[in-house]
Amino acid sequence: MGRGWQRKPAMPSTGRPVTLRITEIFHSLQGETSRAGLPTVFVRLTGCPLRCTWCDTEYSFTGGTTRSLDDILAEVASYHCQTVCVTGGEPLSQKNCLPLLTALCDAGYSVSLETSGAIDISGVDPRVSRIMDLKAPGSGEEARNLLSNIPLLTLRDELKLVLASEADYEWAKARMAEYSLTERCPVLLAPVQGQLRPADLAEWILRDHLPVRMQVQLHKIIWGNEPGR
Repeated sequence: MGRGWQRKPAMPSTGRPVTLRITEIFHSLQGETSRAGLPTVFVRLTGCPLRCTWCDTEYSFTGGTTRSLDDILAEVASYHCQTVCVTGGEPLSQKNCLPLLTALCDAGYSVSLETSGAIDISGVDPRVSRIMDLKAPGSGEEARNLLSNIPLLTLRDELKLVLASEADYEWAKARMAEYSLTERCPVLLAPVQGQLRPADLAEWILRDHLPVRMQVQLHKIIWGNEPGR
């Protein structure tokens, strides 16, 4: 079990303690990715430069509480859980997300990062599994995709495409072919809740023999849209 909270206070090169703006830290089941169903501690950072039409965490855009890295590590350790997910908002919009990820890895946790794909991921600790979005047109943020991130993806990462329509699905198929996405890392296709029927997406994937993983949001099946779940 990670015990990063026993470390000396984290200090960057400026000599000032590392702090981050945190919306919430909570213990739940991972609802998405190949880790779906695993007990996980979520560290949700505040702030996001994107405004996806289907976003379900708008409450993380503003507010939050400024907390030290050591305080964050102490709360994570209190849950006695080996798996940690750093999410948002867009966690990489805070520069101190990078030392947070490294500190969690140093403390012995299995760490994943959920990121929009709009910010450079090259500085992320290589021990972290990067769960990166590729924004489809239905998100309203297709233009924000930082395509230079795609060659950086490895087999320990995952690429997620959230789809609101059949047009989004066809767009996703075209991008998979254009960038050989399924050869780079596992690819996840997910329907937008209330806009695309999961059964329709499942049928299209089977019809087209796509080598992808379809996912639905397990936490919403269990708890609905309750924040902090």
